Amino acid sequence: MLTRYKHKHVTWIDLESPTSEEVRGLLEEFKLPENVAEELLMPTMRPRVEFHGGDLIYLILHFPAFRHTHAGEQNQEVDFVIGKNFLITTRYDTIDPLHKFSKVFEVNSILGHSDIGEHAGHLFFHMIRKLYKSLEHELEYMSDALRECEERIFSGHERAMVREISKVSRELINFKQAVRMHREVLGSFEIAARKFFGDDFGYEIRSIIGDYYRIEGGIAINSETLQELRETNNSLVSTKQNETIQVLTIMTFITAPLALIGTLFGMNTTMTPIAGHPYDFWIILGIMAAAAVFLLSYFAYKKWI
Repeated sequence: MLTRYKHKHVTWIDLESPTSEEVRGLLEEFKLPENVAEELLMPTMRPRVEFHGGDLIYLILHFPAFRHTHAGEQNQEVDFVIGKNFLITTRYDTIDPLHKFSKVFEVNSILGHSDIGEHAGHLFFHMIRKLYKSLEHELEYMSDALRECEERIFSGHERAMVREISKVSRELINFKQAVRMHREVLGSFEIAARKFFGDDFGYEIRSIIGDYYRIEGGIAINSETLQELRETNNSLVSTKQNETIQVLTIMTFITAPLALIGTLFGMNTTMTPIAGHPYDFWIILGIMAAAAVFLLSYFAYKKWI
């Protein structure tokens, strides 16, 4: 599906799961290189940037989306074809930040309130910042999940939190892998953009890189929090397991002598002491109770219980 937006002398073409006919039309209209047109037809695994001289910059980035994905994909790809006065975005899923940006851009363009600058690079600047803002929201969701895990860990749900912590850890690893290439790509984009738009565009580029560094810092903070929670939870689980084993061991030490006493007096012999006494059962039971009390007192004295 192709949607066209225009404000003053800048044109934005937004493609969602483009067809061959749509890409061919753009190839002819904007004189796109053949290899770029082919790349727009299907997703690409690795992000990268290509500088096609004085004609355009081709940029591929992946943005993790766990709460705002519509097609089930956790990494949403966006291809940017940036010319002097046009910007083509290609995506293969409904990306909420771009959808919201298009609505605001369309309304402001109609009302004449939008001030995107002199060329398409400024449009890209506002768009990419919107996308990075959505990544900050994703990190906030992870932070909320970690705070919930922390509360449940200290409310006695350590075993259940093993699975929850592993789930958050998997999402954080996928998030980190999706954005780790952004630094290298943005570094190459800075060089290409300065050549393409001039050094005056340097401030916008550094602002974009600064947004990326904030994302990277948020990932580091969540990773440290996750590691601390995992270690705390594992310690609490191990402590509970040790306490259970301790109780079972004490029960074994207490019941083993009592079982031995019961076995001795249960032997079918003629010289068994106490056997045959009118109160033999109660006497034997008393001996067993006294042995149990003695063992419990001894364990308490040794501070084993």
